[in-house]
Amino acid sequence: MTTPTRRTVLLGSAAAAFLTSRSGSGFAQSGEAPSDGVEQHGLSSFGDLKYPPDFKHFDYVNPHAPKGGTLAIQIKQGVGNQNFDTFNTLNVYVLQGDGAAGMTGTFDSLMAGSGDEPDALYGLVARAVRVSDDKRTYRFLLRPEARFHDGSPLTARDAAFSFNILKEKGHPTFRLLLTQLESAEAESDGVLRVQLAPKRNRDLHLVIGGLPIFSQAYWKDRNFEASTLEPPLGSGPYKVGHFEQGRFIEFERVADYWAKDLPVNVGQNNFDRIRYEYFRDRVVAFEAFKNGTLNFNEEFTSRTWATGYDFPAIREGRVKKEEIPNDAPSAIQGWYFNTRRDAFKDPRIREAIGLAFDFEWTNTNIMYGAYERLTSYFENSDMKASGMPSPEEIALLEPFRDKLPSSVFGEPYTPPGSDGSGQDRRLLRRADELLREAGCKRDGGVLKLPNGQPFTIEFLDFQAALQPHTQPFQANLKRLGINAQSRIVDAAQYQRRMEAYDFDMASRALSGSATPGDSLRVVYGSEAGKAPGSYNIAGIANPAVDALVDIIGSADTRQELVIACRALDRVLRANHYWVPMWFKPTTWVAYWDMFSRPETKPRLGSGAPGTWWYDAEKARRIGRG
Repeated sequence: MTTPTRRTVLLGSAAAAFLTSRSGSGFAQSGEAPSDGVEQHGLSSFGDLKYPPDFKHFDYVNPHAPKGGTLAIQIKQGVGNQNFDTFNTLNVYVLQGDGAAGMTGTFDSLMAGSGDEPDALYGLVARAVRVSDDKRTYRFLLRPEARFHDGSPLTARDAAFSFNILKEKGHPTFRLLLTQLESAEAESDGVLRVQLAPKRNRDLHLVIGGLPIFSQAYWKDRNFEASTLEPPLGSGPYKVGHFEQGRFIEFERVADYWAKDLPVNVGQNNFDRIRYEYFRDRVVAFEAFKNGTLNFNEEFTSRTWATGYDFPAIREGRVKKEEIPNDAPSAIQGWYFNTRRDAFKDPRIREAIGLAFDFEWTNTNIMYGAYERLTSYFENSDMKASGMPSPEEIALLEPFRDKLPSSVFGEPYTPPGSDGSGQDRRLLRRADELLREAGCKRDGGVLKLPNGQPFTIEFLDFQAALQPHTQPFQANLKRLGINAQSRIVDAAQYQRRMEAYDFDMASRALSGSATPGDSLRVVYGSEAGKAPGSYNIAGIANPAVDALVDIIGSADTRQELVIACRALDRVLRANHYWVPMWFKPTTWVAYWDMFSRPETKPRLGSGAPGTWWYDAEKARRIGRG
């Protein structure tokens, strides 16, 4: 079983000020942009685009896919304040509340991403964009036909309002991502002018291109930061339908969706309804899949994958399971230390704790040998550090040599393999040596920290799914004299404690990105670690990390990006901010045999279920039509 994606955070470029209205020139008011910059139909990190201006649809979709049916699933990835076990608000873009699944599908953005490219965006609300020579000014040319669900026009004024309010009042993640946005203003209803800081991050234009656009009129007399169960006015392919707080939420396809025939949408958004079900227990959730309450499931539990898919519907061929290759960089997951706490400030202590986790035993005895050991922050990609650092990497690391462990300049740290016994004496002896070197002392069966206090560790979680993996790890820690225990709390309390960094160790998975950029600051940057609710749960505050993240964010070529990522990988691994878990370069999916799919999948993903569609004939064949 992998770390549940209930902890997953998206790290892609387009994840994701004050409002200044002014009259534009007569030229701008006509709906055209000033002549500076060449008009482009898309954006990317390094200027390369696969699809030409006249492309009709992405290669991995079926442009003739029928519409219909219901997709019933669980939330698998989170953004903003989304909670994976419950919800009490439909505004997911602020800190307050536990956000509902699926809300991102109700909002359009200026541009939309491609599953074939690591960092490309193509026109959605914006038909094109003009970029100044210094790449600081972006003028997005909006489509006049863009509409909100109530029929009101979606204009540049709405986009400017959205970006400014996210920068001022949005979730800390968005506020941090938008620090280098100098201004967003409407030059007319059809032209949005975005001004970026002189030393802005390379991918900030992609972040902005992928941000949700809200209705300024809708929010005029409402508190943007408050929790609400009133569906905010959107413009996307789906709108909120029936829901029951904390139990389920349904989304209805907008039949007259204004952008349904645009190239970025053709062959997608094929289900009439998307329903997210909430379960606090994974066993109960799997039973819901088996009885058809859920009809699609991305599986993350190796035990279930190996032994659980032996029920009547599988044997009768009504439910299918398959492993789909996924060439995207692997998600990185592990137990993260809260380095804000004195007990975890010494990297030798953190390294020692990591040695107590026996991956080989866990993989064999608990996970059916299905996984590989995670070692890198850029696993399954060419950005993973290996061997001795190259001259180019050393040049980036040299200014910080006196502040970095000497091991950064050697082979990158890789967790040593165990003998598979579950309590490798060699590794535990080395862990004990590291703890003593850090000033810890043994008092009988109790290990005491340098300050004389007994060493205790609480592993915080909101479900027991990881307990089979965590308990043997904790048993080894107890052999070292550390009192390690788990604390399982309800989802809401877990969310609050994580936002306040009130934990010792906690597990989290972060989705990989083929083109890391500004979003790395949200997870590893010093400023993020100071802000409540950020994704830098480890509290990393390292000037070398900050500098390397800046270099990654401003790299002019992919080669520069790869070199800087490898250098960052070395620094992060040498400082032992986590105990890395495991990964696999494939996607496990199971589904009731009532769907069809395109012949081609996106290059950087499985395509499931986003490019699939409801097949009425198949549904009738299995008695679910």
